[in-house]
Amino acid sequence: MAIVGRFFESAKADTELSRVYPGDDWEGAESRLLMFMEQYWGGPTTYSLIRGAPMLRMRHMPYRITPLGAQRWAACWHRAIGSVALDPADAEQLRAYADRASVFMINADG
Repeated sequence: MAIVGRFFESAKADTELSRVYPGDDWEGAESRLLMFMEQYWGGPTTYSLIRGAPMLRMRHMPYRITPLGAQRWAACWHRAIGSVALDPADAEQLRAYADRASVFMINADG
């Protein structure tokens, strides 16, 4: 999924977001996110078989996710989604997911 790769290009360039990802394992983080997205959107359940239940919020709890950080994360997704040719309805569904997931992960104030 090219969108995941584009998301990581954007996230790596963002100093606020890059601290949430393992600096020595960007490829692993990208692989895990790809498996998660495939499963979330109805594909194979490889993510759960390897990592267990997704537990999105719990997996991100060790990191300070502020409203601004969540906005920046969603913005990386929006750029990634906009960088590929998708049916407009599919693109909107992905953007809506990114917006919901970003708010869901907030665990700290400003």
